[in-house]
Amino acid sequence: RDRDFRGGGGGGGGGRYGRNGGGGGRGGAARFATILGSEDDKVNCPFYYKIGACRHGERCSRVHIKPNFSQTVLIPHMYQRPGPGADGLPVDDHDHFENFYEEILDELANYGPIEELNVLENMGDHLVGNVYVKFKTEDGGEKCCTSLRGRYYGGNMLMPEFSLVTNFREARCRQFDEDQCNRGNYCNFMHIRRISK
Repeated sequence: RDRDFRGGGGGGGGGRYGRNGGGGGRGGAARFATILGSEDDKVNCPFYYKIGACRHGERCSRVHIKPNFSQTVLIPHMYQRPGPGADGLPVDDHDHFENFYEEILDELANYGPIEELNVLENMGDHLVGNVYVKFKTEDGGEKCCTSLRGRYYGGNMLMPEFSLVTNFREARCRQFDEDQCNRGNYCNFMHIRRISK
C-alpha cells in the first residue's frame, strides 16, 4: 500500500492551554462554566470549543483553547478524496472511504480502546478530511499524538493534536443527520461520514 503509515513519531501534542480567568467574586467560576464555549463567551471561540476547528484559523478574534491532554485527538485533513474521473466529475469514493476507515481504525486501535472514530465530509478548509478519534482514556490520546506526529499517510505528514471535543452530539450538524442541511458541505458543524460496515 502506498498510503500506509510510515516514518517515525515525534514529540507529543503540546500547544497552550489558554483558559482565561473566570471573573472575581462569588459565583464567578460557576458563571464562567455556564458561558464557556457559548455565544455569551466573548473571549473563547465557541466553534473551536465545540468543533475543534474554526474557519478563521489563527486570525480568529477569540481564543482557541488548546489542551495539553485529552482523550480526543484531531488529525487534520487526513482523509483525502480521490481525484475527479476522466470526465472531470467527482468519482464515487464509497469503497475508497470504507478502506480508509478500516485501515485507520486498525492503526488507531493500537493506542488504546476507541469510543468513537469520526471522519468529516465537510468541504470547508478548516474541516475537510478531518479525523476525530475519541479514546476511552487520555492515555490513549497521548499515545496516539506521540506515535502519529511526524508520520506520513497518503504522502501527507500527520499533525495530530489534542481536542476539547468529547461530545460529538453537540458538534455534529443535526440537519445533516436528517439529510436536510441547507448549507451543504460548507456547513460549520460536523458532517460525519456514515460507514456501512
